[in-house]
Amino acid sequence: MPFQVRPISGSLGAEVYGVDLGSVDDEGFKEVHDLLMRHLVLFFPDAGGLTPQAHEAFGGRFGELEVHPFLPKLEGHEKIVVLDSSQGARADVWHTDVTFAQSPPIASVLQVTLTPESGGDTMWSNQYLAYEALSEPMRDLLEGTTASHLFVHPNGSFRSEAEHPVVRTHPVTGRRSLYVNRMFTRRILQLAKGESDALLEHLFAVSESPQRTCRYRWVEGAVAMWDNRATQHYAVNDYAGRRVGQRVTVMGDEPRGAEPRWGKFREAGMSATSVKE
Repeated sequence: MPFQVRPISGSLGAEVYGVDLGSVDDEGFKEVHDLLMRHLVLFFPDAGGLTPQAHEAFGGRFGELEVHPFLPKLEGHEKIVVLDSSQGARADVWHTDVTFAQSPPIASVLQVTLTPESGGDTMWSNQYLAYEALSEPMRDLLEGTTASHLFVHPNGSFRSEAEHPVVRTHPVTGRRSLYVNRMFTRRILQLAKGESDALLEHLFAVSESPQRTCRYRWVEGAVAMWDNRATQHYAVNDYAGRRVGQRVTVMGDEPRGAEPRWGKFREAGMSATSVKE
């Protein structure tokens, strides 16, 4: 029986019905993969609740699964991260996952196991469309620039920083997307700090604009997966109850873009490391 697909916005995202993620065959998996490349975010409302083993097995078909360095794990399953709002898991800032790593994740598969009575939706944004919304001179400026992405754990136990192209080319679709995000991107390295701050604020606004987003209302047991290479997401923090999800993340590839056209900006008398403020 063919899958039933219902787009949920004009920009990205689709609900898919009739898929047993725990036993999907190779032909069905290829269809899921192709739908993901087309819609960027897929939702499976009738997935019925994946067992931890099935969750890991399905995610593992996309590639090697991550063992997150510090987020809490499901007991007995080190590759399944538990996102519990009662423990502070409320990612209410637009972001692309783990861009502070040299090879950020390809995709994630999230199953929500507990929802509040109201609220707790998640939003995603299409970064192909964000790039395509820029003027031609702005696109030309950004081609060949790179940005620093940084995360430091509040308790100082973990720090990671990476440099990635501001515009990346998707390795499967070949499309360009904007690749900066408010949570982790710190500086465009070829620009003076004031220039970078102003331009990043503009790019963040473009990437988060409502007309390039979708919003999903969770039901318990529903599963979502997204292409982390061309999307951002935002967990709406508008609820008083508790929301719990279980997530596996597919380990990544190194973002690629145009070759740099300029060196990193240095003020007179500043060292090479000064651009990483």
